[in-house]
Order: sequence, then C-alpha cells, then structure tokens
Amino acid sequence: MDDNKTFADQISRILEKNKVVKPSESRAMQKAFHDSEKEQFDEFLLEEGLVQENDLLQALSEYYQVPPFDLVGYFFDHDLVTKFPKDFLLRNAIIPLEVDEDILVVVASDPNQEGLESTIRNFVSYDIVFLVGLRRDICDAVKEFYDRALTEVSQDEDIKEELRERSQAEREEEEEETIPYDDYEPFDEEIKLPEKDDD
Repeated sequence: MDDNKTFADQISRILEKNKVVKPSESRAMQKAFHDSEKEQFDEFLLEEGLVQENDLLQALSEYYQVPPFDLVGYFFDHDLVTKFPKDFLLRNAIIPLEVDEDILVVVASDPNQEGLESTIRNFVSYDIVFLVGLRRDICDAVKEFYDRALTEVSQDEDIKEELRERSQAEREEEEEETIPYDDYEPFDEEIKLPEKDDD
C-alpha cells in the first residue's frame, strides 16, 4: 500500500503541475482512492472519470521518464505478440510493439516493474526498450488480439473442412460417373481377321 500511496501522490503532483487538477481536487482524489478497494491509482482515476486518458498518459510518461504510447487503433505484429503467452502479457500488463534491428519495443503500464525486463528475456533475446501505456488499454489490446487470433484460426479450420468435404464430394461424383470394369460386357461375336491373299 505504501508503494501505491507514493505512486498516487507523485502522479497527483504531476497532474497538478500540468494544471489538470487543482490542489484541493488532488487531495480529494487521493483520499477517495485510499478509501476505495482499488489497487491501481491510474485505473481508479479513469474508472471514476476524474482525468482524461491523454492527461493521465502524459503524467505516467513524466513519472516513468519514458515516452507515452496510445495503443488505441494500433495493429500488432501477429508473429511478435504470439511469442508471449496471453496470461503473461495480461499479468504484467505489457504488449510487444515492434522490433527495430536488435531492439524490442514494449509498451508497459509499469516500465519500472522489478524483474520485468529479465522476465521478458525468457521469451526473446532482444534488447528491451519500454514505452508507457494505460493498463486497461494494454489488457484490452491483448485480449482483443488473442480473441481475434482464435477466431481467425477457427475460421481457417472451417474453410479447410469445407474444402475437404467439397473435394471428397467431387471425387465421389467422379467415381459414380466412371463405368466400373465389371460393367463392361464381352463381345458376343468372334472377331475375324481378313484373309491373306496368296497372290
């Protein structure tokens, strides 16, 4: 809770400095957060509608000293994201963005999370560079990506099954049109060769 209190205090100070909230509003926000059962101050601010997403993202960028990144509408690299298990991405509130040469860019809700970089290296061998994003946007993006991926796989399997059934039906139709050998009737008449002329 002490870490959350420090985080809430510093984010509130940044929001005050950026003239997003007044000092009295800042104190009221922190008190409401501590009286609530919410674990994340940033999530609390958004859910209660106390700040706008862009203002909070900028405050997080200043707090963590890394560039901000708005994930809304971004199309992720399928091969890159699937290097990481879905539950790992959700648990750590991160999502890989792109690879630039030997550098992997990752959007994280808490770039300062202890051991995060080394944990990511369990899956890839790139150098890691962090951007900061909103926790709920990251988790929504991960869920949407994997749900869409599963839907596409399911659709692909349905298409493959349909093609297999169609191919089987065509083969059966061709077999029905072919006259089996047993159905051919032998010639009743004897085949006579032409007589050879002695001259």
